[in-house]
Amino acid sequence: MMKQKISFGSTCVHDPKENRTTKPHTLPIYATSSFSFDSIEQSERIFRGEEKGHIYGRFGNPTIDAVNQKIANLETHGLDIEAEAILVSSGMSSISTLILGLLKAGDSILTEENIYGGTTDLFRKLFEPLGIKIQVTDLKDMAGVEESLKKDPSIKLIYFESPTNPTLDCVDMSALSSVAKAHQCLTVIDNTFATPYLQQPFAFGIDYIIHSTTKYLNGHGNSVAGIIVGTDVETMRGPVFTAMKLIGTNSNAWDAWLINNGLKTLELRMDRHCSNAIRVAHHLESHPKVERVNYIGLLSHPDHELAKHQMRNYGGMLSFELKGGLTTGKKFMNGLRFCSLAPTLGDVDTLVVHPATMSHINVPAEIRVKHGITDGLVRVSVGIEGVEDILADFDQAMDF
Repeated sequence: MMKQKISFGSTCVHDPKENRTTKPHTLPIYATSSFSFDSIEQSERIFRGEEKGHIYGRFGNPTIDAVNQKIANLETHGLDIEAEAILVSSGMSSISTLILGLLKAGDSILTEENIYGGTTDLFRKLFEPLGIKIQVTDLKDMAGVEESLKKDPSIKLIYFESPTNPTLDCVDMSALSSVAKAHQCLTVIDNTFATPYLQQPFAFGIDYIIHSTTKYLNGHGNSVAGIIVGTDVETMRGPVFTAMKLIGTNSNAWDAWLINNGLKTLELRMDRHCSNAIRVAHHLESHPKVERVNYIGLLSHPDHELAKHQMRNYGGMLSFELKGGLTTGKKFMNGLRFCSLAPTLGDVDTLVVHPATMSHINVPAEIRVKHGITDGLVRVSVGIEGVEDILADFDQAMDF
């Protein structure tokens, strides 16, 4: 029997209706901008939300959905909690999408000063002009936090990092969430440094978690994306999803696929990051040219006991202050030969940043110094290489 004939050009354009006989072993990349329907009736049901299905790449994609589910599962692993996740285009878009989905003009965010400089810029340069006010306080001081919430009912959300970037300060999540809930205030944590393997904020009552998946979750420096995870499933599927869809902060299938590949080795990588980092921290703590070391795995860190309670291990991030300030800081950075000078973190190789001239360059000097981000401070994302190679490079770079 002859097949119905179509032209050569049409044969080039149209894909076979079904060309798969068995399931793929690994997650495929759904590289399509839209999805087709079996009938107009099916399309209507899907558009109305009466039937599950994909519509348009900005709204969702099977590759992205798989990564959303996996990260939600990781953040709730072992907990009797349901969560929803939304993958977006970057860590910064995870913050902006979530906040624009939750807050309106006249609302306030309570945060602190010693967080990532880009987040501070976002709050001050974009949210404040939109009428979302920003207030800062010491989130370790629960009495002060409660006083702020009592005095100003416009505070609807507390945003924090734990550990913070780059001094590794930790916030008591149980205490903070308790105070916040007593005043009908939401809590949002940037869990990028810790990852769900080392810390699960939902276990301590936190409402929303964001990650720059660019960092440890991907782990290989070849993808830029972010994710929002929330336990209020209705709000995640409603206002937060709507913000993502309408602003267009969605991720894409390629980045989702790369994240999924990275997640497969997350536990293995984080164990090595942690074991290398404690070795580097002890080495630096005894170095004559180092003033102090910020690593929560050290007994000398003021938040060591809190981190021990909240985290399974202490992570791959540390910072240290060189004696001599800006001059020695720059000499050290320029002297590195094995480790990379790069404005990111969480990759498999060791990455070094000078916050005063890089990540926190737009933060006023007096605020930086107040929170220990001095001109001589160096931030290190300790990689999974042979630790002796990292230590040798640090030693030769400090030979000045």
